[in-house]
Amino acid sequence: MIIERFHPIGIPGTPWGAAEKAKWFEGRKRQRNYKTDVLAKLERLGPGFQVEQIGALSIDPQRYPLFAVASRKVVAGAPWVLVTGGVHGYETSGVQGALAFLSTVASGYLERVNLVVAPCVSPWAYEVINRWNAQAIDPNRSFVPNSPAEESRALMQLVANLERSGVEFLVHIDLHETTDTDESEFRPAKAARDGVAFEPGTIPDGFYTVGDEENPQPEFQAAIVKGVEAVTHIAPPDANGQIIGADVTQHGVINYAYKKLGLCGGMTNARFTTTTEVYPDSARVTAAICNAAQVAAVRAALDHVLA
Repeated sequence: MIIERFHPIGIPGTPWGAAEKAKWFEGRKRQRNYKTDVLAKLERLGPGFQVEQIGALSIDPQRYPLFAVASRKVVAGAPWVLVTGGVHGYETSGVQGALAFLSTVASGYLERVNLVVAPCVSPWAYEVINRWNAQAIDPNRSFVPNSPAEESRALMQLVANLERSGVEFLVHIDLHETTDTDESEFRPAKAARDGVAFEPGTIPDGFYTVGDEENPQPEFQAAIVKGVEAVTHIAPPDANGQIIGADVTQHGVINYAYKKLGLCGGMTNARFTTTTEVYPDSARVTAAICNAAQVAAVRAALDHVLA
């Protein structure tokens, strides 16, 4: 079968080698600033939080230190909660929503939960607005043993260190977006990288969550969707009753195999896990609404678990 050209890099039907990945990397340009957009906001967090460096990206350790935020005081007997954002660096509200949660409502939970927040897992990708890291690897398919993505390894190491100290996470909320560029840029690039044909799909118009098909927790997912529905619209199923190729199990919810796919949401053994998906390209939303939707998702998740 001859695969028609749909991406400027590589030979259709042939997986990328080092030369193609280098050409792809050379085409990435910084479009925003991790220091001012993220690190400066971490410096302004209130006294209830402590900020800890958990690593740095080898491409530029000075420019891309990796940080996590935790409750300064550990509350004995309170549940442990992990919030992650920016695993895909281009998904802006994943990063800014996590930061907005920390700067606005998170302090109200500090007596009831023990928080750990990694607001920007992939800072190089955040700056160049891309799904992959600098090695053309998707961090959100790399939460696996001996991970090929250093962004994923750093977060996994943080969690492993906490678990060795006796921490057991009850909740993990991973903040994402589904954007129009998923279809126009990133899915074609993935197909070209892997040497396969590009099969067009559709982008859902609205917010949805992705649960773990091995541990779906439908009431938990429903509570999150209900909380977000007060802020932005929820994605309807397509003509096949699906969202991004997965069956809709209830209003605004699909399920993926977290651990099998190496997703961030499957990196712990938490009982309550979810991946949020905000839609930033709708004419009905703004960047502020997208960030507020992520905050609403985290609040709804925590309120459901605490109730």
